[in-house]
Amino acid sequence: MNLIRLNIRGISYSQTQTGAYALILEEGFGNRKIPIIIGSVEAQSIALALEKDIRPPRPITHELFATFAKSFHITVKAVFIHKLIDGVFYSNILFQNTETEEEKEIDSRTSDAVALAIRFDAPIYATKEVIEKAGIYMEMKESNVETTSFETAIENIENQLKRESKEEAYSHLTDKEINDLMKKALENEDYETAVKLRDELNQRKT
Repeated sequence: MNLIRLNIRGISYSQTQTGAYALILEEGFGNRKIPIIIGSVEAQSIALALEKDIRPPRPITHELFATFAKSFHITVKAVFIHKLIDGVFYSNILFQNTETEEEKEIDSRTSDAVALAIRFDAPIYATKEVIEKAGIYMEMKESNVETTSFETAIENIENQLKRESKEEAYSHLTDKEINDLMKKALENEDYETAVKLRDELNQRKT
């Protein structure tokens, strides 16, 4: 599997989905950025993990899981974003028991995988296929990387996503194919896509 190392570029409020955020990952060596739409809870968890000096008064879910894992000598070795289907990113987390060196790779939502990777200082990788499919070329000037240029880059990414979402259509799919996609969307908690698919089915009945 051809893997490319990714870095976390930042989080921005999503202009394309209400109540959601855009997690921006970028190539370690390259200009391509990958925008991943995540929920507000996951965005908060990732933001807290990035801010090493900020600790919530009580442990949130990812903090609890990390503490539990470390207590039993389990660490996160790496995160792999290995697939992109119908706008949903699929990821695996590679765990290791540091005493026995036994490893186990487990399926995970990408937002959860990233939240845990930060807490364990684990690398994040994506397959070449995912980057080629979802990557967006975006230049950022280092002089204003935390202000104007970053906000402009996020806005440009969001505008491109918005244009792509408008162009997306399900009219060529059969009812069965749409129902199958809707089931997958619900299983992955991608409620935005599920609603679009449901609306497509409802329009066919009118």
